[in-house]
Amino acid sequence: MFGGLRQWIDPEKTPTVGRAPDYRFSLANERTFLAWIRTGLALVAGGLGCAQFLPPLPITYLREIIAVALLVLGGIVALRAVDHWARTERAMRLGEELPGSKFPALLAVIVALGALLLIVAVLLQSPR
Repeated sequence: MFGGLRQWIDPEKTPTVGRAPDYRFSLANERTFLAWIRTGLALVAGGLGCAQFLPPLPITYLREIIAVALLVLGGIVALRAVDHWARTERAMRLGEELPGSKFPALLAVIVALGALLLIVAVLLQSPR
């Protein structure tokens, strides 16, 4: 576990494995990592925005639950981004098949469920 964590923080100190992949693939891996980081930052910004600007909702603590859920999800996305980047880089160096992940589908389901929750909250709050 700590070896993997060390590779996240300081990849140059860990022993390199395999051969250096084509730099275009490494750069593509890095662009994917940065896209996931942007997603994580957007979720964190959304969580802070909910906490600061969303008016109180008809369900007690719903605003706080939404804000905390977005903040936690943003943190998880950031951690998942670096883990996937490290595993992909290692697989490319070893000439192995790239690691698969169910995380994008899981994140899509969570975002869709969050959107449904917000739709219900908006409908409950709207004047009739």
